[in-house]
Amino acid sequence: MKKIICFLMATVMCLAMTACGEGTASSSKASSSVAVSSSSAPVSSASQAKYYFKDNILVEEDVKIEIEKYKIIQPGEKGNKDSENPIIAFWYKTTNLSGKEKISPMAAWIPMFEAIQDNDPNKINTLSIAELPDDQFLQSQIQEIKKGGTVENAIAYVLSDTTTPVTLKATIGIGGEKLGEQNYNLK
Repeated sequence: MKKIICFLMATVMCLAMTACGEGTASSSKASSSVAVSSSSAPVSSASQAKYYFKDNILVEEDVKIEIEKYKIIQPGEKGNKDSENPIIAFWYKTTNLSGKEKISPMAAWIPMFEAIQDNDPNKINTLSIAELPDDQFLQSQIQEIKKGGTVENAIAYVLSDTTTPVTLKATIGIGGEKLGEQNYNLK
């Protein structure tokens, strides 16, 4: 129950920050035994050199997010005790590049990334965020990061099947400029 309350509080904080126009940036780098592929979405020439998401690293004006690893967690396993579906979990580091206030690991990730499984011929299948997959981040997921500081966290998404790759699409904030995307194979 504590995990759900902490997650809901973090989500509300992230949405409030986004509504107020505070941008964040992040970078990510994933290492896993599961295959990863990346492709870059077009970005404007002005920010193309500075801001991107490739090779599991997202860099934006305010933050850098580096995906360290990911894994599939089946129902009932540690990190996925309460769900009936398998989840994909990402472990990452967030660095505050700008020194702006209110940048936390969750506040940086949520407006930057969208997880999609392209397994529906009629609609975009955006995955729902799952419970925190790693209890060690219960407190740190919403802690403010100092300028130049780095804080680790994890996030998970509920899978709709266990074969279709998950695509992480990165933008500058919700609905903002595209920074790139990467596919994460589930086998």
